[in-house]
Amino acid sequence: MTPKKTTPIREGKSKILYSTDNSDHVIQFFKDDATAFNALKKGTIKNKGPINNKVSSALFQYLEKKGVKTHFVSHVSDREMLCKKVEIIPVEVVVRNRAAGSICKRLAISKGDVFTPALIEFFYKSDALGDPLIAESHIYHFKWASSLELETMIDQSRKVNQLLCEVFSKIGLELIDFKLEFGRDSLGNVLLADEFTADGCRLWDKTTGEPMDKDRFRQDLGGVDEAYFEVSKRLQNYFEASL
Repeated sequence: MTPKKTTPIREGKSKILYSTDNSDHVIQFFKDDATAFNALKKGTIKNKGPINNKVSSALFQYLEKKGVKTHFVSHVSDREMLCKKVEIIPVEVVVRNRAAGSICKRLAISKGDVFTPALIEFFYKSDALGDPLIAESHIYHFKWASSLELETMIDQSRKVNQLLCEVFSKIGLELIDFKLEFGRDSLGNVLLADEFTADGCRLWDKTTGEPMDKDRFRQDLGGVDEAYFEVSKRLQNYFEASL
């Protein structure tokens, strides 16, 4: 039986988190709101909430089958996901297979440059500070994560990258980069948390090179709704064919 949603815990840029009548579980509600550049640009993407919930649920279930422990419990409704309650570690892990976005300006490198192996960066999770780039020494100094926890986060991020690069390649997309968040459950286990959607990754069509992610919103390229739907449709067809 699905726990009953009770009171809101907090509202973010793309989701609302609710407590439930089961202290071990929370419900994530996915919104249609879209933001970019640390919320300086705001808008709405049609049906983004249901699409992101469907995509994230499907990918979390796939990753669980492949040995990646996540906070996912079940897909409750179009916009709601039941999750294990976790304490979010305030370190965002960004995995880059190609250069795109902020790293190009920061290091004066060309868009599309390949990183072999994939480059891993860390950012302090703070909207107020603009999620600044940090080093491992910052993580240890401020005790945001232990060395064992960070090692787990890195290992799991590399595994997620390997698994999802394969999946997206099979549906005609290249996974350029993505952001992951992790949390601790009540037993102290580190779990992949938050979401995995076109909001938090870059996907380029392998044939056309066109972005199929939130860069279409960031850069006013148009076709944002269609891109999100297309990614969801391709993933759904892939997973249905794999059953």
